[in-house]
Amino acid sequence: MSSILHKVTNPFKKATFGMGCFWANDALYGAQQGVLRTRVGYSGGTTPSPTYKSIGDHTEVIEIDYDPNVINFEKLLKLFWDNHEYGLTTRIKKQYASLILYHDEEQKNIAEASMKKESQNRNEQLITQIIPAGPFYPAEDYHQKYRLQKHSFLCKEISITPELLQTSHAAARLNGYLAGIGKENDLENDIIKLGLSKAAGEYLRKEFKRNAGGTLYC
Repeated sequence: MSSILHKVTNPFKKATFGMGCFWANDALYGAQQGVLRTRVGYSGGTTPSPTYKSIGDHTEVIEIDYDPNVINFEKLLKLFWDNHEYGLTTRIKKQYASLILYHDEEQKNIAEASMKKESQNRNEQLITQIIPAGPFYPAEDYHQKYRLQKHSFLCKEISITPELLQTSHAAARLNGYLAGIGKENDLENDIIKLGLSKAAGEYLRKEFKRNAGGTLYC
């Protein structure tokens, strides 16, 4: 596969969310049209240089690069509200907190209005925090594109590297499809766009159908 297919050339914006285990969110957002790449890590706290085994007061989050001409922040928030591992009213330890980290005032205003509406629609007091985005610390390599890394055949097909696990558009797409997320038409288009071999395309279709409709969470 040509390395150019890993790259992101579109103008993009960032969104950062905490929704529980970040493996699930990596797959969820990676399969969405307009999402250019994803990476998981730790943010929202003050502990210096957090790691998975020493996360301190940070939260597991996903950082998303998206094309606002294809998918807007409101649609990303819709996925956020509808896909929490522990729900929106359950108090859980900071590692898995419900968290929106905004990158500008526009995102802040949209998030606050969206949360108010969501709370009214659900008739519940939501515990989601909306705070400014601070430093983002990428998680260890084995957390990035967790589902894709279980399929060595496809990793070899797209010549994946530890760096590309965080920066590759192709890796984000395949990681989502392997979890059964996305639309079948988009999958077929991406098989062609990404230049996958016939064997890789068949393998991806099989895994997509096998996992469609299942749970994202471990």
